[in-house]
This record gives sequence, C-alpha cells and structure tokens, in this order.
Amino acid sequence: CSCSRKRAFQITKSFLPILEWLPNYRVKEWLVSDIISGVSTGLVATLQGLAYALLVSVPVGYGLYSAFFPILTYFFLGTSRHISVGPFPVVSLMVGSVVLSMAPDDNFLIDGSNATGTNVTGTLIDTESRDAQRVLIASTLTFLVGILQVIFGVLQIGFIVRYLADPLVGGFTTAAAFQVLVSQLKIVLNVSTKNYNGVLSIIYTLVETFEKIGTTNIADLIAGLLTIFVCMVVKEINDRFKHKIPVPIPIEVIVTIVATGISYAVDLEKKYNAGIVKSIPRGFLPPEPPDVSLFSQMLAASFSIAIVAYAIAVSVGKVYATKYDYAIDGNQEFIAFGITNIFSGAFSCFVATTALSRTAVQESTGGKTQVAGIISAGIVLIAIVALGKLLEPLQKSVLAAVVIANLKGMFMQVFDVPRLWRQNKVDAMIWVFTCVASIILGLDLGLLAGLLFGLLTVVLRVQFPSWGGFGNIPGTDIYKKVKDYKNVVEPEGVKILKFSSPIFYANIDGLKSCLKSTVGFDAVKVYNKRLKALRKIQKLIKKGKLKATKNGIISEPGISNEAFETDEEPEDNEDLQVPSKEVEIQVDWNSDLPVKVNIPRVPIHSLILDFGAVTFLDIVAVRSIKTIIREFERIDVRVYFASYQDNLISQLERSAFFDDIVRKDIFFLTVHDAVLYIRNQITCRDNQDPIFEKISLMQESKEPIEFPETSRPDDELDVQEE
Repeated sequence: CSCSRKRAFQITKSFLPILEWLPNYRVKEWLVSDIISGVSTGLVATLQGLAYALLVSVPVGYGLYSAFFPILTYFFLGTSRHISVGPFPVVSLMVGSVVLSMAPDDNFLIDGSNATGTNVTGTLIDTESRDAQRVLIASTLTFLVGILQVIFGVLQIGFIVRYLADPLVGGFTTAAAFQVLVSQLKIVLNVSTKNYNGVLSIIYTLVETFEKIGTTNIADLIAGLLTIFVCMVVKEINDRFKHKIPVPIPIEVIVTIVATGISYAVDLEKKYNAGIVKSIPRGFLPPEPPDVSLFSQMLAASFSIAIVAYAIAVSVGKVYATKYDYAIDGNQEFIAFGITNIFSGAFSCFVATTALSRTAVQESTGGKTQVAGIISAGIVLIAIVALGKLLEPLQKSVLAAVVIANLKGMFMQVFDVPRLWRQNKVDAMIWVFTCVASIILGLDLGLLAGLLFGLLTVVLRVQFPSWGGFGNIPGTDIYKKVKDYKNVVEPEGVKILKFSSPIFYANIDGLKSCLKSTVGFDAVKVYNKRLKALRKIQKLIKKGKLKATKNGIISEPGISNEAFETDEEPEDNEDLQVPSKEVEIQVDWNSDLPVKVNIPRVPIHSLILDFGAVTFLDIVAVRSIKTIIREFERIDVRVYFASYQDNLISQLERSAFFDDIVRKDIFFLTVHDAVLYIRNQITCRDNQDPIFEKISLMQESKEPIEFPETSRPDDELDVQEE
C-alpha cells in the first residue's frame, strides 16, 4: 500500500512540478531576489501586454489579461524556473492574422447615419461589434491551441519541435519581425489602411501605407520615433553595462509614464487628433466558453501556432535550464502551456508563450523561481484593477514604438546568414528560404514551406551523401579521405570506401556509382568480358591456335591478335553465366597475356566498406550489397566490412544475408583491423604456390578440353593454324 501511495505521489509530482521545487524553496536566499525580479518583470509585462494586443487587433485592455492569467497556471504546471509566461510578438501576430482573416472590417460596415461607427478609409465601421467578434475569435483560437498542446503532451510528441531547426526558426522569426514592423508602422504614422491578410499581404499593406503617407499625424510620428530612439539607446546601455547595473533600466515603463503624462497635459487627442488608447476596462470580465463552431475554420492555423508557441518557450527555457544546471520536461511543458491556454482562453486572452525580453529581465534582476512570475502577475493585477484608467491618454504610436524597439534582437539574426553560409550552405539556404517564404506567403504558410524545404534538404543530403575513398596516415591506425589529405596512403591492392549516411532504396544507385568511380572499374563488365574472352580462348584451343598448359595459355608467334579482341559486350550474358559443363582454364588476368585480349585490369584484391556512419539498411540495400559482394568475388576481389553498428549483424541475419559465399568473417570492428587481416592473408598466399583464377565457362562442345601431358619442360602443346 505504501508503495502504491509513493507511486501515486510520483505521478502527481510529474504533473504538478510545483510539488517538487516549492518544498525546497530557500526563503532567506531567494525571496528578496524573486520580489525584485517580479516587480521589474511585472512592469515590463504590463506594458508589453498593452502593446502586443495591437498585433492581435483587439482592444489593448485584453493584453493585460493575457499578461496575467497564463502565469497563474504555469506557476503550478511548468518545469522552467526562469521563463516569463505571456504574449510574444511572433505568436501574437500569428493570432492576429487569423483574427483579421475571420473578422475583417468589411464584415462590420454600417450606414453613415450611425454615429457609433469609426471612419476607416472613408467607410464607417461598427467597431463595438467588430472588437467583440475579434476578442471571441482570439479567445476561441487560444482555447483550441491549448487543446492541441495538451493532446501533444499526453501523446508525448514533444520531439516534433526538433523538426524546427535553428536556421528555420531564425528565418521564420526574422520574417515575423518584419511583419510586425510593417503592421506597427501604420500605427506609428496613424495612417488608416485596410487590414490585409494572406499571401502578399505585407506588400499590399506597405503600398497602401506609403500611398497615404501624406496623411501622417505628426504628433504620433514624433512620439513614436522618440520612443524607438530612447528605448533602443537605453537597451544598448543595459546590455553593455549589465555587469555594473544591478537592475536593468525599465525604459519602456519610464517612456510610457512620461508619454502618458504629456498626452494628458497637452491633450494631444483634441489638439492634434492623436490616436490614443481611450478605454481600458477596469477589473475582469466573466469567463466565456469558446465558440466551437469556429474550430473548423481555425484548425490548421491553430496547429502551427501551437507548435511555434511551444518551440519558442522550450527553446528559451532550455537556455536558462542549461545555464543554471536543471532540466525541463518537454512533454510536461506541452501540457503546462496547453492547460494555460485553455484556462486563459476562457478569460478572453490570446495565446501565451514566453517573451525573450521579459525572460531576460526576470533572470537578470535575480529571479530564481516562478515565485517571481507570481509577483509579476500581481503587478499586472494592480494595473488591471486600479491603473488602467490612468493609461487611457497614452498614444497608440508609443505602444507600437515599444513593440518595434523590442524587435532589434530578431532583426540582428540577419547577420547569422553570412556565418551560416561559411559553415553550412544548406543551413543558410533554409534560413533565407523560410524568411522569404514567410514574408511573401504569410507566417502560417511560410512556416509550412520552410519546414517542407528543410525536410527536402534532409532527404537530398541522405540521397546524395558525401562518399569517398579513404587512406591511411602512415604510422597510425587512422584513416582519412584521400582527396582531403596530402600524406594519406592507400594500402596496396586495397580500396577503402566510407559511407556517410544510411543506405536505402533512394541512394543505393548512388552507392553503386560511387563504388565504380572509387575502384576504377565496373565489376560486372569485367566479369562479362572475361567470360567472353574465355569462350574465345576455348574455341581457339579447340582449333589448335593456342597452346594450353596447366599454368596458363600461350600462342605461337605470327598468330593475328585481331581474332582475340574483346571490346564488345557479350551478346548473350545468360549463356555465359549458366554453364552446362565446367572447364577450368587458368588465367592470370593482371599479367601480360600471350595474345592481345582487351580485358580491363583489376588493380585491387580487396575492398573495405566502412559502415561507421550507416545507421540502418533497408531490404533493397541488403539485397544490393549482397549482389555487390558476389560481383566482386567473381573477379577475385574480396569485400570486407568495418566499423559497423552493433545491430547490423542481427539485421543481416534476419534478411538471409549470409550464405556459403557471404560469411560473417568479412566483418571487422575497425578499418585498421580489416587492413591488417588482408595484409596477413596476402603474406600467407605469397608464401605458397601461385594460385591462378579458375573461371567456369559453358562448354560449347560435348567433350571437355583435355590438357595432355608432355615431356617438354614448359609442358606446352603445339597448335597449328588452320
């Protein structure tokens, strides 16, 4: 019974990580740091919540809800001690694109007689109905994203984020930053444009914005530019002197307070027609259920948002987990963010993840645990219930400028491209392709296009891997690629070929081509030409034009060599390879033949295949490799395998790979072991009598060829020309 309770408690702790770390909380050491960090992070979260609501195209007050509710559930369920949970510009923009596509302004046009509308591009819009519908769409999408994330976590498919490679994420987030910049540009300028969405939407937005740039509100433009300049300068100071400044300067908060005071004192809305926040609801709205009827329209987008939000959170969490020597559970993070978004969606929030800048503030100000997160939520709570009214005179251009100023880190990723190009051109191409696709097609389709392009590069790299011949560094047991090292020496009579990828049906033909180019001949053609030559030799012996001995064949001087040319392929390979009776003719194919028989020479006696990087073989590869072994064995080239994976032998046994010709003694642990074995075999063979190759040949006559005894020293037989 005690064992069962213990197991139940372990399961509960895995689902509620707070039970693991909270009992071990060091109050004296950590509490003060967490309070300072929580207050600093809460101020930033309050401002960013207001600003990122603009990206979602909902009233700014709902950004405060999105900065508050997610922290409450992540505090109990999350495994990262340092990330600050809440809105993030990339995810907010993705949510906003769904909101705009499902609730465009054109759906809320009203008569000119209706005084409650807002004039946008010359048309009156029912903003109250529009905003209510957009909030419903954003919260429903958040709820659906949460459901998907919980499903992913329960199914333990957190590994799916591994397909979002760093170059892909870098290109995607840079494109998202550009999308955010364009979307906020019209707010900084206070220019009224249509809300475009979908393919080329960013181009249409830019074109219309610059067409109407003459209507720019100067007061909003000045406030926006000053905010961007001041924020970026102070952020640079924070970065350069972070070791000397105990707490980063909360410049966004300072700018917001100053801008709000100026707007209120000067009355910028009435005097200069500046765009201000106007209304921030005080307190909380009652929870509302999602509109399930909308699920089918947003399912595809919710899938990509769920993955991107999770990937961002886990990536940031892993950075700090590594720095502070603890682990985060990827699958539990899926569940934590899923339940967080389900809970938040009921309170009119939009999708939560983590923001790099907020997390950096929380960590750099001394945050040790998620207690700092709860305290930051308390600061946001104060803003919701008491301070919202004070922020109503704040210009929207200031909020948009704060968003733009926080994009610097993502834009700086552009400088990663030259470095990627030097290190790995394929990764650089993935970065550029994903970035361009996300800008042109939109974030959802761009992410899908980048993911497919990345998978395509993997397929192509596996299908066309780097294969090449290897040689030995003299005096060592190290083997390196011949074309990359000057002093590498290939063992005499041995070719070493290394494969740098799994071998399967898609790249087996490339393996065969590489094998031919490495050894310098085609084993099948060599074998067929030898068969044809032997058939002609047999006929000439029967006609008396050649002398046959037990150790080889010779011809009399004066016999025309033209009769022995064998450049053409055998007319019927099946007849050559299926003999009815066998005749043994001893021929040393690499020596000078007594007649001009044009047979390709085989300069090697052994071939070593280095399988150190071959993680698996499919059935097509197994069959093809067995065929390759047989083809080389027929021309007296022994094939060996080295550095194979532990499970390879059992896999080959299950595939009926081994027989009388293909045996297990051709497998070695290292390439050097195989080379030493080959040298030993050659030494033993050289100490014995020469053994010439014996090749079976279909006999065209009914009687076998005889080699009569003679008393002459060389045992030759005279053959007269007809």
